[in-house]
Amino acid sequence: MLRKTLKKTTKNKKLNDFIKKYKIPPEYLSGNRKMISRGVFLGLFIAFIPMPMQMAAVLLFVPFFRFNVPIALAMCWLSNPFTMPPMYYIEYLTGSYILGIEPKPVELTLEWFSENIDDIFIPLYFGTALYSVIGSTVGYFVVNHFWRSSVHKEKSSRKKK
Repeated sequence: MLRKTLKKTTKNKKLNDFIKKYKIPPEYLSGNRKMISRGVFLGLFIAFIPMPMQMAAVLLFVPFFRFNVPIALAMCWLSNPFTMPPMYYIEYLTGSYILGIEPKPVELTLEWFSENIDDIFIPLYFGTALYSVIGSTVGYFVVNHFWRSSVHKEKSSRKKK
């Protein structure tokens, strides 16, 4: 169903006029399987990284890779102000566990972070790298799987009719 909606959106006259007016390369808004799954991959990869301006980081990849930009930006919002603290805490705990470092009890104050940034930086970003690679790869393959299964279901329903 989502696949059909994306296909209809890319054929929308208003969207095509907007693309022509602002000279946006149409592949950045393409609704095919490869572009959507690449957008999911890049958006999830950036979403797991604790940094400011994640959406700007996604836009920095636009000249180098072809992907669906709105999907990548939407995936970036997986880490929003409500989900960031638990996500980054789990990344810190995972990094500490894998590196064999005893995790410090975390307090959500700027004073605690400024005093302990040296101790939490390496485990946090080690866990971040792990979750970014695994999470974005899983997202990529899940989108591909569901897209292909949707196509196969549609073909089989056409054959039955």
